[in-house]
Amino acid sequence: MEFAIVPPAQAAIPVAGSAAVFPVRRIYCVGRNYAAHAREMGADPSREAPFFFCKPADAAVPVVPGVPTALPYPASTKDFHYEAELVVAIGLGGADIPVEAVPGHIWGYTVGLDMTRRDLQAALKAKGHPWEAAKAFDRSAPIAPLVPVAACGHPQAGAIWLTVNGRRRQQGDLGEMIWSVAEIVARLSTLFRLEPGDLIFTGTPEGVGPVVPGDAIEAGVEGVGRLALAIA
Repeated sequence: MEFAIVPPAQAAIPVAGSAAVFPVRRIYCVGRNYAAHAREMGADPSREAPFFFCKPADAAVPVVPGVPTALPYPASTKDFHYEAELVVAIGLGGADIPVEAVPGHIWGYTVGLDMTRRDLQAALKAKGHPWEAAKAFDRSAPIAPLVPVAACGHPQAGAIWLTVNGRRRQQGDLGEMIWSVAEIVARLSTLFRLEPGDLIFTGTPEGVGPVVPGDAIEAGVEGVGRLALAIA
């Protein structure tokens, strides 16, 4: 195959404890999957069908322990927010996946940040416009190394947290999700055929808020991993 231009580099996330990397195909995100977060965003936390939005694969920013990571403050916002989330990595593709079959399609898990230009999101929502400018911008998805299922199992409960400058800002539990990981993956597979390399951000607990240049963020999911970075 002869390309008209040089193909872009493959987006990839390191695998914990390995020299291997996990190629990223697509990034899907679930909106308002914790009741307390839904309420803080002024939404009804009732168990309606989950809704999804996407980030491009190259929005992923690998955050490797021990390697300083600086996340640039993005243009066109004055209200740059963090959202700590459990991230699911798909290793076996499929469509219309039954809930009970979902564990066999998951390759691993990690912790990630769904960074958001909140002021743009509010303006776009008010106009009924899509959210891409608020959610899908460059470097909007910092992600820690992936942990294979063989090493972490399928976490259904456990703390998820985030600190800014050492102060706890988000504190929740995976068991508080409105929709479980299996339900999320099954539902998503009815809308898109999932393929190996897909990542799914599963929602954030309450306590989202702004950061500014110079702030240090740490986030983690119990039994899965943690990440640390600075806002540049």
